[in-house]
Amino acid sequence: MTTVTTSVSVRELRSELADVVARASYGRERVQITKNGKPAAYIVGPEDFDLLESLEKVLNYADSQAAASTDTD
Repeated sequence: MTTVTTSVSVRELRSELADVVARASYGRERVQITKNGKPAAYIVGPEDFDLLESLEKVLNYADSQAAASTDTD
């Protein structure tokens, strides 16, 4: 399982954006962006984003199925 591999501050991101995007896109890193030392956002590559989208679809379907089964009870 891949986890966050890098953390950069918003300030660092301003000067390193191209490098961070390349690491996420080609290096498959998950980069945490921090603001005032706290997580503010994450940059992930396209494969991770597609996986997240697929997972959300599955969860939404499961939620709708569960709601439909409680409506008929």
